[in-house]
Amino acid sequence: MTTLPPARPTPAGVVVAFIRIALVGLTVAAVVATFLDAAERGPVNPLNFFGFFTIQSNLLITAVWLWAAVRVLQGRRPSAGRTLLRAITTTFIVIVGIVYVLLLAPLGAEGGVPVGWANTVMHYVTPIAGAVDWLLASDRVRLTLKRLGWVLIYPTVWVTVVLVRGATDGWVPYPFLNPDTGYASVFFFVGMIVVAFIAVGAVVFLLSRVPAVLRVVADPPRAS
Repeated sequence: MTTLPPARPTPAGVVVAFIRIALVGLTVAAVVATFLDAAERGPVNPLNFFGFFTIQSNLLITAVWLWAAVRVLQGRRPSAGRTLLRAITTTFIVIVGIVYVLLLAPLGAEGGVPVGWANTVMHYVTPIAGAVDWLLASDRVRLTLKRLGWVLIYPTVWVTVVLVRGATDGWVPYPFLNPDTGYASVFFFVGMIVVAFIAVGAVVFLLSRVPAVLRVVADPPRAS
């Protein structure tokens, strides 16, 4: 019996992998710079700092980018599990960009990160990079909308924690979730967030059926 040689990354795959690794470094640097800036102004409560969905989503997608980059360099073909994680984190980071542009950027400095370049990285660069990476790179398989519910699990837990904290210790990460504005307003925005996750998630899942432009892993030659 002939054993097929393992798959290998294509030249485009190597470039994609190193771009992902570079994005990981840039994003981590942005998070660290934001943390250090906050620490210069006083004690930092980790529960507050890491309670922002922006911070969480940026860290989650960096972890998935790093994992995906390593898998491509190893010549590993895409799996359903890795594709699902890529889809979920891509949905999260695109939502971060949309919410920032529509709801937070109009607030000025109050709605963003104090460190200008870090704000640009976490609210513009990573959302755009996440969408482009999902569209172009071929290390994904077709996803069915039956699995779309996975997209809502993490945000549901996050919103629940935020609502509990807002009602108890008064801390909220974003002004539109502040109970002082009235729970009718808060739950309106929560409902809009749910709709946004379903809509963006559905688009991301459906795009998994579109052929990718960049083939990142080459199939081994067939045995003759």
